[in-house]
Amino acid sequence: MIVNTELEQKGNLFPSEIIKYKKDVDTLYFTTKNSVVLQLTVIRDSVIRFRYSTTGKFENDFSYGVTIHASRGYSFLDVSENDTHYIITTAKLVCKVEKQSLQVSLFDALDMKLINEDEIGFHWEESYEYGGDIVKMSKNCQKAESFYGLGDKPVDVNMKGKRFENWATDSYAFGKNTDPIYKAIPFYTAIQDNKAYGIFFDNTFKTSFDFAHERRNVTSFWAQGGEMNYYFIYGPEMNDVVKNYTDLTGKPHALPPLWALGFHQCKWSYYPEANVKEVTNTFRDLKIPCDAIYLDIDYMDGFRCFTWDKNYFPDPKRMVKELEDDGFKTVVIIDPGIKIDMEYDVFKEALDKDYFCKRADGPYMKGKVWPGECYFPDYTKPEVREWWSGLFQELIEDIGVKGVWNDMNEPAVMDVPNKTFPDDVRHDYDGNPCSHRKAHNIYGTQMARATYHGLKKYAYPKRPFVITRSAYSGAQRYTSTWMGDNVATWEHLAIANNQAQRMAMSGFSFAGSDIGGFAEQPQGELFARWIQLGIFHAFCRVHSSGDHGDQEPWVFGDEITDIVRKFVEIRYQLLPYLYTSFWKHIEDGTPILKSLVLYDQEDMQTHYRSDEFVFGEQILACPIIEPNAKGRRMYIPRGKWYNFWTDEVVEGGKEMWVDADLDSMPIFVKEGAVIPKYPVQQYVGEKDFDEITLDVYYKEGKESSKLYDDAHDGYDYKKGRFSLRTFKVTGKKSEFILQQHKRGDFDANYSNFKIVFHNLPFEITSVQIDNVEIELDRVDSSVTKAITINKEFTELHLFGK
Repeated sequence: MIVNTELEQKGNLFPSEIIKYKKDVDTLYFTTKNSVVLQLTVIRDSVIRFRYSTTGKFENDFSYGVTIHASRGYSFLDVSENDTHYIITTAKLVCKVEKQSLQVSLFDALDMKLINEDEIGFHWEESYEYGGDIVKMSKNCQKAESFYGLGDKPVDVNMKGKRFENWATDSYAFGKNTDPIYKAIPFYTAIQDNKAYGIFFDNTFKTSFDFAHERRNVTSFWAQGGEMNYYFIYGPEMNDVVKNYTDLTGKPHALPPLWALGFHQCKWSYYPEANVKEVTNTFRDLKIPCDAIYLDIDYMDGFRCFTWDKNYFPDPKRMVKELEDDGFKTVVIIDPGIKIDMEYDVFKEALDKDYFCKRADGPYMKGKVWPGECYFPDYTKPEVREWWSGLFQELIEDIGVKGVWNDMNEPAVMDVPNKTFPDDVRHDYDGNPCSHRKAHNIYGTQMARATYHGLKKYAYPKRPFVITRSAYSGAQRYTSTWMGDNVATWEHLAIANNQAQRMAMSGFSFAGSDIGGFAEQPQGELFARWIQLGIFHAFCRVHSSGDHGDQEPWVFGDEITDIVRKFVEIRYQLLPYLYTSFWKHIEDGTPILKSLVLYDQEDMQTHYRSDEFVFGEQILACPIIEPNAKGRRMYIPRGKWYNFWTDEVVEGGKEMWVDADLDSMPIFVKEGAVIPKYPVQQYVGEKDFDEITLDVYYKEGKESSKLYDDAHDGYDYKKGRFSLRTFKVTGKKSEFILQQHKRGDFDANYSNFKIVFHNLPFEITSVQIDNVEIELDRVDSSVTKAITINKEFTELHLFGK
């Protein structure tokens, strides 16, 4: 709903001349003749908030999206004016506010190049149906500008030329370009002339974004109510934009337990207990690593949340303990719909305490979901969230369930045209009462938040593990996520790849798809290719509806079973690398997955690449997304990369053909990388091992890598009981140095590193460890050059000829 002739005839309004200006520390107020006020707040040198009121009065300043822990403060702030503009200058930005129109333009403070400017800027239209305003913002689209983000949109990574809507929607079997779907993340990053910025439109009403779709030189965003309230985040590096957005909306409150990064198996539904045991036993018999088994809605008594069907699961505590003894964590589903049943304690208690959502005229919101007719808790009310968190005591503390999966929380309602609550449903909104129009997009996030606090309370001293289907900005603080009910098609394999990249650049790295597809059933080839992609997603889970057949790794024949095992084993070997990447994500907001444009924005060839991505900092992956393929063309980023399978070194900055039969996939490792690997385990913690491997990829020059470690569960790491090892490599034509620096108090169980050298350009003639020469026969040259040394070494020095 951007400005056009039709809207102008309906009475669009625009700010008029500024007549009043006031400054209060880091916040400036500009008031116009027609009572429009711009509140401009300098959050950081590179982050400015713009907030507009059409009445001269602002709403209560409350946000579910912005964390109270967000960084604030700037190194420099100056405000000046000339005849035409007010000028706000920080160390990174120059912001000019035009006196006649309130239009804003933003420049890089270092070179004064234009980054972003209003086209018409802020404007609005009165909503006669609901009251309040439809608020709008339009920006000029710069030459060759590209756009990324907005969460789980099932489109190519670059959004240029497209239009989207944010309204969390149950979208069973969605297709490419379906919009909206499950999540509402109103944040995007743009890049132009090698300068990247981001805009976070913190408005939970239905929002829309137009990226030069209606008019090729204009981008715009608008909301069906609330305030025009957005944060402008400058880089100029795209990675810094995403990091600053993640700082603003929050990083995960804790590292996940390491088992949560393992391979998970799910289906609608595994029941009764004998079926669950059959599946888990087969994993162990076939030696396919797996850490978690999921129970869908059929484990409940008549789909009543927090109950068990005693016919299917007569003794859930015993079963969960037996599964755990075999290395399987149990994860169960919990939905928001509470069955209307006066004999059901959860329903009765919530009814007695008046915790359910109500319609505008007073009756409870009633909707049909799996149990039949249900009422729905208002998770926007603090006491409801506290009550909900307490419901997990039996599941977690007594029975021993280790994770909870929140589904249907858009919220989804069956057999109604709009698939959700009516607009008139009322919510508390943490003391800011509102209709469902405002609360809809954050309903699922607040449910996940309440669930997280329940698990945190009753799993303590272990870490909680929560999954959600619906999410708004900030949900990443509490939960992981998956992409919803996809389909077993090659198109959806490509969509899953794009969605995971898009989520990562939207601040939400702990994400993955239903591997193999939820609806329909994949052929074995598609399943194998999806597994190959899925092992590089932070959340790695097979899930299917079961309507079209089984979808366990062994149902497609021995060839596919062997391929699945091979790649799941790679996942388990790379767990220390992934865990380190997760630590970096929590430390500074660095995405775990990086689209090529995020990895190297200076290379224009990356701006429209969707298939390739960088996993962590140093592994490049590209899925095969077509049937019967023996390989594919892919783009290799600039620099030198090692073929993961052959150690062939390729020079990047170009597209090339890469062989990849069904049992392979294009994977490359950046030169100079030090990649830590565990021995293969059937589940996290199965083995006590005395050494781990460091794969060291030769580079002529310098490079550094990190290895983070802790107890893999619990909170001792927050008290300093962790280890962070920094490895620095220096490569010369006949010399190679590997240095290690360690900090932190944690001491892992293993004693040694097996260091495997890839592509050394010389024959080793002598070796020094911490300046002491050792016997050459300690170097294993049977297959490749390797040496096993104590993990606490400081410097390993190879000399050659």
